[in-house]
Amino acid sequence: MTRLNIVLLMAVMASALYLVHVQYESRRLFTELDRTTAEARRLETEHQRLQVEKRAQATPLRVEKIARAQLNMRTATPAITQYVSDPQGAATAAPAVAASAAAVRPDGAAQP
Repeated sequence: MTRLNIVLLMAVMASALYLVHVQYESRRLFTELDRTTAEARRLETEHQRLQVEKRAQATPLRVEKIARAQLNMRTATPAITQYVSDPQGAATAAPAVAASAAAVRPDGAAQP
């Protein structure tokens, strides 16, 4: 009977130690989960702040200001606009335009 009591006592002690270990591990994991959740909230807030900052940096007024200051760009006006014509392109397009104009009757219908 004593041997059985010793074995049962050892089993109770082992299960008690295991229970203490499991509770400790459970508390450790819960605090880690809580810490990770707080970190996730902090990162989400930081992400939203960066998105707002990104939108603020991309406003048309700011882009135009940087284009003028750093890239020395300016707005296109008729005074600085240069029109380029292709003399060869105009020569090859003229017969096609004349042929299509000749194929249309004065009343607007196409000739057969």
